[in-house]
Amino acid sequence: MSSIFLMLIMAVLYVIAYNTYGKFLAKKIFKLSPENKCPSEQLRDDIDYVPTKKHILFGHHFTSIAGTGPIVGPAIGIIWGWLPALLWVLVGSVFMGGVHDFGALIISMRNSGRSIGDVASKYIGRRVQLMFMLIILLLLWIVIAIFGLVIAVVFDIFPQSVIPVFLQIPIAIALGYQFYKKKSSYLLSTVIALVLLYGFIIIGSYVPVKMPDIFGISPVGIWTIILLIYAYIASVLPVQILLQPRDFINAYQLLLTMFLLGLGVLFSNPKMIAPVINISPQGAPSMWPMMFVVIACGAISGFHSLVSSGTSSKQCDAEPSSLFIGYGSMLTEGMLAVFVIIACGAGIGLGMKHEGQMLFGTAAFQHHYSSWQAAQGMGSKIHAFVTGSSNMISNFGIPTKIVITIMGVFIASFAATTLDTATRLQRYIVAECARNFNNNFFAKKHPATAFAVISALLLAFYNGTGKGALVLWPLFGTCNQLLAGLSLLVITIYLIKEKIFFIYTLLPMLFMMIMTGWAMKINLSNFIEQENWLLVSVGSLIVFLELWMIVETGLLMFKKRDKFKFK
Repeated sequence: MSSIFLMLIMAVLYVIAYNTYGKFLAKKIFKLSPENKCPSEQLRDDIDYVPTKKHILFGHHFTSIAGTGPIVGPAIGIIWGWLPALLWVLVGSVFMGGVHDFGALIISMRNSGRSIGDVASKYIGRRVQLMFMLIILLLLWIVIAIFGLVIAVVFDIFPQSVIPVFLQIPIAIALGYQFYKKKSSYLLSTVIALVLLYGFIIIGSYVPVKMPDIFGISPVGIWTIILLIYAYIASVLPVQILLQPRDFINAYQLLLTMFLLGLGVLFSNPKMIAPVINISPQGAPSMWPMMFVVIACGAISGFHSLVSSGTSSKQCDAEPSSLFIGYGSMLTEGMLAVFVIIACGAGIGLGMKHEGQMLFGTAAFQHHYSSWQAAQGMGSKIHAFVTGSSNMISNFGIPTKIVITIMGVFIASFAATTLDTATRLQRYIVAECARNFNNNFFAKKHPATAFAVISALLLAFYNGTGKGALVLWPLFGTCNQLLAGLSLLVITIYLIKEKIFFIYTLLPMLFMMIMTGWAMKINLSNFIEQENWLLVSVGSLIVFLELWMIVETGLLMFKKRDKFKFK
């Protein structure tokens, strides 16, 4: 199968989806109106609530939901074949993920920018809200610790990415100053910022920064500490100082990287050497339901609802902008996942070094994806994507050394964006929980942020390595996708109460509940067999909270069934 054909047909389908289904949702389901006032104006404080032009907010939202998710998920999910992975990314992002992200954004904007978990109290009940908030706290706890680790691992594998990633911070601050204080041209300021960034990428390619052991702590552990300190600072600063401009730069960096990948596909036109369908890879779990958990970002991810209802809803300048930000970002992320599938399923076949030998074609793919165990591991997933992408991009003249740095910076920058946003989101969630229990101390910015960062640091270093979050990582996929199902549940109840036909959120909700509940059952059976009682306990708690939420919601709908008349 030609990778050019796959790339072009997927791009066309995403454009059609945005202009048909997306606009249908905006007009008929969520009924966007420019007359409705947004929290960014009503509650403006120029710290968290800041009215922001949609093309700038798109940068924040897109880079926050993307992170490394649409890379690592498809990079391993392709083991079941490129066709199932591609179909799930397309159908998931158009009919599930886009609806989920868009709906969470709208509901939050119509409820003073409150998180999806906090809003659950209004539409379902206080007990459901508390259970939802517990699941969110757990998920963000894992996300902050893991993404600190992800960036640390990237810095260790690609030390040439350290200089450009860290120098991106002063570039972003200067860009924000030009935007908000000097009112400079967006185009000129952005071009200058990108030229500087890519200049530092070239410098970083030749000046790698390798972290040594310090006081017996490994390089990965040291980077994790530094990154969590950075996350604290970034999450308490006003959004327009660092968060918005850095994400704005990252969005253009991502779009440029996607453009380079597109050119790479056009120049090299690698054939898809991954199997079309591979029902039973060696050692892998069943494709049903595990593919729908493994490939999350790029199709649908519960974390996105936290970004939509956490930071983006507080910055959106007008309801009509939410279509571009919420739905458009999800489809763009889906297209990124398509490039990852092509890089891992075709680009890797252009050449892969192994023990001094070069492997090509099917041999390269089969070596990397010989079994579930071979494809697992963070380094393995990153390596597959970087190798395939570098092979394609270097075909039109960019030196391989610089291409590898570009990809390393690309991965680290987006993981850093997710880390920034997740820390700020955890601060909001801690503050919302504190207010619900009349605790004024943790409702404040710094105590709430300290709780978010210190708890993540304790998880990361509970075993002294900085990799402690990996102990809970096996639960992340199912927990994240259950959160997506629960968010769709809240959106569905919102539509019911507004007397709007709700089938467009009900069907995705049921699908996600069934698939991820099934996956959690499989995981719990495996944890019991392995006698991993920590994961059995935490996983069982999550399932219990989810079932309780569903029962509470069902009882609410039954009691008030006479009021549900739809327009």
